[in-house]
Amino acid sequence: MRNWMQPALVAAAHGAVVSVVVSAVFSAALGVGCGGGGESAQPVLTWTAIPDANAESLKAKYEPISAYLAEKLGVVVKYKPVADYTASVEGFKTGDIQLAWFGGLTGVQARAAIAGARAIAQGAEDPTYKSYFIAHKDTGIEPSDAFPTALSEHAFTFGSQSSTSGRLMPEYFLRQATGTSPAEFFTQGFSFSGAHDKTALMVQSGAQVKCGVLSYKKYDQMVAEGEIDPDICRVVWTTPTYADYNFTAHPRLEEMFGEGFTDRLQAALIAMDDKALLDAFPRSALIEATNADFDKIAETAEELGLVRQGRD
Repeated sequence: MRNWMQPALVAAAHGAVVSVVVSAVFSAALGVGCGGGGESAQPVLTWTAIPDANAESLKAKYEPISAYLAEKLGVVVKYKPVADYTASVEGFKTGDIQLAWFGGLTGVQARAAIAGARAIAQGAEDPTYKSYFIAHKDTGIEPSDAFPTALSEHAFTFGSQSSTSGRLMPEYFLRQATGTSPAEFFTQGFSFSGAHDKTALMVQSGAQVKCGVLSYKKYDQMVAEGEIDPDICRVVWTTPTYADYNFTAHPRLEEMFGEGFTDRLQAALIAMDDKALLDAFPRSALIEATNADFDKIAETAEELGLVRQGRD
């Protein structure tokens, strides 16, 4: 029996060894190719954007940006969605996120927390951004050049608590115009919707609130796409302009990809000229930005207690 079984046993043993070797090689290849945790894994540039609209729609819009940057820079790039504005700042502070499309306030908060963080790009429209105060037609509030004090008689919603165009600057201008805080001004109470599109839809419905404030970009986009009827959800006041959205880079990028990488990243963003990619923000172009461009936002945030002076 030994004579005819021995070749079979040897062959089986040989096959098992080959199988183990092939499996090990395949597993190692997966680890390297997917950034799978080993020391040899390729570093990944992880970026995010403040969730100022529906999360699923943002993911679909932003994934092509990752592909563009990967091709331009020759590195692996991954978009990481976040739950809210605060999560985008926290992810940046820990270094898990190395690039973020922030609003003016969240950018200031992130850079205040991380020495060496840089604003590197902004939309061509961002140095002169603005907010729309909106009201349901049933309020009877008409568009005006002066701040509409009749807003005080209706339930009101801001956007996110950390939004520049949906909270910080509107509150600043409200205080300037009325000499009161939101708590004092809105006699029917106020709330935070969490996102610009939610603010517009809530005001158009009129069921919970009849007035609110949001980014002019998001309102105009929703009107153009037929989501908002401007005859029902009216713009009643437009704020003065201010600086807003920006790409902010973490200093860790220089450690991950080498000295000068942040400048290369800035150049790649500014060179983006594909309308389909720019529409994701939406912007007509991206231009250079510096931390100093947002000094007014930082001062306003400190006045309202929304950012700590110095670094934490």
